[in-house]
Amino acid sequence: MRETADPLALLDWYDDHARDLPWRVGPAARAAGLRADPYRVWLSEVMLQQTTVAAVRGYFERFTARWPTVGALAAAADAEVMGEWAGLGYYARARNLLKCARVVVADHGGRFPETRAALLSLPGIGPYTAAAIAAIAHDAPEVVVDGNVERVMARLHDIHTPLPLAKGELTAAAARLTPARRAGDYAQAVMDLGATICTPKSPACGICPWRAPCAARRAGTAADLPRKMPKAGKPVRLGHVYVARRADGAFLLERRAERGLLGGMLGWPGSDWAAAPEPAPPLEADWRLLDAEVLHTFTHFHLRLKILVAKVDSDAMPERGLFLSAQSFSPAELPSVMRKVFDLARGALETCG
Repeated sequence: MRETADPLALLDWYDDHARDLPWRVGPAARAAGLRADPYRVWLSEVMLQQTTVAAVRGYFERFTARWPTVGALAAAADAEVMGEWAGLGYYARARNLLKCARVVVADHGGRFPETRAALLSLPGIGPYTAAAIAAIAHDAPEVVVDGNVERVMARLHDIHTPLPLAKGELTAAAARLTPARRAGDYAQAVMDLGATICTPKSPACGICPWRAPCAARRAGTAADLPRKMPKAGKPVRLGHVYVARRADGAFLLERRAERGLLGGMLGWPGSDWAAAPEPAPPLEADWRLLDAEVLHTFTHFHLRLKILVAKVDSDAMPERGLFLSAQSFSPAELPSVMRKVFDLARGALETCG
């Protein structure tokens, strides 16, 4: 008779091997009655989308030191939050972070809803994040499926349907194992199993608590799963940016439209990142085209940016954007691609006339 996976066996493993993460209440503390803060669970899950634990840890600690509650975050200035987020990428998450915090404060008295259905009504919270908050913060028996869980389920059941076509099948498999008790610990246990043992490459099957029931281990296919559909190559987009500095040290910047990539963030005036002719400059100046270009990769495309720099008089009047004084301008508040532009332009501005 084929052995089936036992959630209790995984929980026993988790009790001994849970990762120590700054947003997590460990199994011993939970057993002693301490519950996870929904704010910290939500913040960590939003940060972890498309990003690694190693990259998120420092950001999370800085965010929670500066804004320790959802109320504090809701009251924060947009520019300060976007500046603190810079470098994590996917900036729509930061905009939704603020929208969600403000709705929680305005409509829910500063308390996150406890059910998955109610959480789904909040800005920026999708099915996965809603399930994660409900399970981890409130121990609701919700099915929490991230990339780690998909990999574990694919191997446990030897599922060869490629992703993303397999998502429904893998979620159903995860649902059959989700226990009614300790649902929050279980959700984190499966994610830890995928992150530390059932890893994408060279899974450590010999020490896995689900070694015996794992169908892919028996079939010798674990290292090949989960299968994925072939990815299409990313297109390359082109763009131009203008970096102007006044004699008094002020830089010309503009705030991008709220919708779209880097929405609502400060950046350099320029083109719309398409294979289009060089746009009209934001003001009359002796513009100098740099030899070096910025290369940056977004989720769906690669970007090549040509950079034009100029020094201008203190009374220069731009047709777009505004000058920020040297005291008001902080390169750290720019998104990564705009910081790359600044790093290249800064040296050139020191030498141009």
